[in-house]
Parts: sequence; structure tokens; C-alpha cells
Amino acid sequence: MALLMEPGAEPLTESEQADLAGIAAIKESAAREFKEQGNQFVRMGRKHYAEAVSCYTKAIAQMEPLSSLDAEAAADASVLFANRSHVNLLLGNHRRALDDAEQAIRLSPSSVKAYYRAVKAALALNLLPDAASFCRRGLEQDPANEEFKKLLSQVDAKLSEQERQRAKVAQAIAAAKDLASAMEKRGVKLGEAAYQELTGVKKPKLDEQGVLHWPVLLLYPEVMSSDFIEDFPETDTFLPHLDVMFSESSPPLPWDENHAYTRDAIELYYQGGFGKPLSKSEILRYLLEGTVDSKSLPDGALDGEDEDHDSSKSGTITSSTEGSSKWIKVKEGKTLQEVLQDRDFIIPAIPVFFVVSRKSTFYKDFKAGNWSLP
Repeated sequence: MALLMEPGAEPLTESEQADLAGIAAIKESAAREFKEQGNQFVRMGRKHYAEAVSCYTKAIAQMEPLSSLDAEAAADASVLFANRSHVNLLLGNHRRALDDAEQAIRLSPSSVKAYYRAVKAALALNLLPDAASFCRRGLEQDPANEEFKKLLSQVDAKLSEQERQRAKVAQAIAAAKDLASAMEKRGVKLGEAAYQELTGVKKPKLDEQGVLHWPVLLLYPEVMSSDFIEDFPETDTFLPHLDVMFSESSPPLPWDENHAYTRDAIELYYQGGFGKPLSKSEILRYLLEGTVDSKSLPDGALDGEDEDHDSSKSGTITSSTEGSSKWIKVKEGKTLQEVLQDRDFIIPAIPVFFVVSRKSTFYKDFKAGNWSLP
């Protein structure tokens, strides 16, 4: 009859009391047996860990409901949860291990083993503030525990490193946003990166005076060779750079056997109307590439960046269609900024200019449109 009683109902007769006492004794004995079996499976090695978890789970089931346990029974149940937490740690089930350790602590707030397992699980889940809290609470129970002291030192070091990393990421994001904003104010358009096998991940920089410094790639389409100007301030014209590179005192280009590429003969072009402008968030991701690990970016760090970036509101930002690109000659007396602001120039991550020589037989093919990028 005791088995049919409503939960929480008090036994009315001596017989019911005796039945309930007998049931409790049976369940207590079963819990002890399952616990011991679980301990034996743990000692038998990894192949039997799943069986150990099953035994501890069955033992816990004998002690439910947990909320009605007296202090002694709660302490016994805490040991079962702590044991199951230990095996889950060995199996790499860190979330389950942490849940079990926390339940063990709730049942017995003085359980040092439960705090230790909670620390190990929280560390494995990279929950560093939780790990530090469990360490400190464990030390409150056992102030001389050297393992807790060692773990707390490790956690504090990781927290400090994590804070330094957050600061580094925040600084990188702020710098990228300043750079993207400077480009947007100038009306320059950034497209997908090209020729990175020649330039690596070089990116423009903004100096303290607010001047953009661009890395610039010069390509010689006749032989598909290249030169690279690492720092080309936007306020510079092309004249001084070309004067230095193609001065009479400079050695001829190694492949220019006919010495066609002289200062008076070279011309500079860019491919206008080629490519598609990146959105603001895409620009930020590109600028952050190689600066911070993308996995370290906080969730939502770049959310909303495209809301105010309506490419259709400016007539200077247009997507080209295949076959619509053209070669546009650079006026060497113009500053780099003036050239980059041309409505037809979509910068392939960094400015790319093509150098040809009027003295070369290739020049006629290039001008006639009989050459295209391979």
C-alpha cells in the first residue's frame, strides 16, 4: 500500500510506516551497490567508463527526489554526482561534468572534490571567471590546498591574457574603422584583393596627420613582372616616384633588353570599371585580416556596419559588368588620392597600376585593346 501513496502524503498506520522504511532501506542498499559497481568500472579503465556513468546514474535515481534528502543523504548523493562528474571529465564530456559538479556542490557545499572537478570542467570549457570562482570557494573549504592555489594562479594568468587579447582586438577594430571611415570620406572604393601572391597582405595605413599611406603595385604587362612601392602617401604625385625609379642613373630593368622602359617613354594606366565595391563590413574584415584572428572577434563586433552604407546613394560607386573595364591613363602630376577618387577606379585591395612603354612593340597591342589580364 505504501507504494500507492500520493507523493508527500504522511503514512497513517504502523504498517505503512514499516513499508516506507523497508522501501527506503532497499533503495539505500541499491544505491550503495550501484555506487560500488561504478567505482569498480572506473578502476577497470577507459573501456568501462560509460558503464561507470550508468551505474552512478542508477544510484542517483535511488535517492530522488533530491530536494527532500536530509543532510546525511544529501552528502551521499553529492558523492555520487562528484563521482559521475569525475568520469565525465575523463570522457571529455565537460559540460556534463560541470553540471554534475555544480549539483554535487549544491547538495554538499563543503565538498572539496566537487569544487575541484567544477574547476577542471570550467577550465576545459574556457569559462575562466567560473573556474576562478570555484577555486576560491574550494580554498574557503580547504585553505591549505596547494592544487587549488596552483589552478587559481593558472586561471588568473589566463584571465589577464584574455583581457590583453580583448584590448588588442578592440584596438585593431577601432583602427580598422578609422581607416574605413577615411576611405569613405574620400570616396575611394575598395574591391576584392588581387595579386596578393605578389604583395602579401599589405594594407594602407592612416598616419597621425590623417594622411593615407598606400602600398602600390606596379605591373609590367608586357612580361608580367612587377615593382612594389611599400609607402605611397596619398598626397604625393606620381612624378617623384617615377623619377627615382626610372632615372638615368638607375639600372635598367633586368628583362628590358632593348632599354625601352625609360623615364621619357613610360606611361601608367589602371583598369577602370573592373570589380565590385566591398560593403563596409567586408572592408573591415579585410582590414582586420592578418591583424587579429577572426575567431577572436566579439560576436556582433561588425554588426550594423552596412546599415549606413548605401552604395546606391553615390553615383561614384558602381558595380562593373563583365567586359566593361577599360584602360585609363594616369596623369603623373595628379596626387595618388586624386587618381584613386576617379569614379571608375575600384581598388583591388591596394592600388595597382600598369606600366607600358611607348618604345615597345607591345605598346600598340596594349593601346588597341588587344591585351588582357591572363
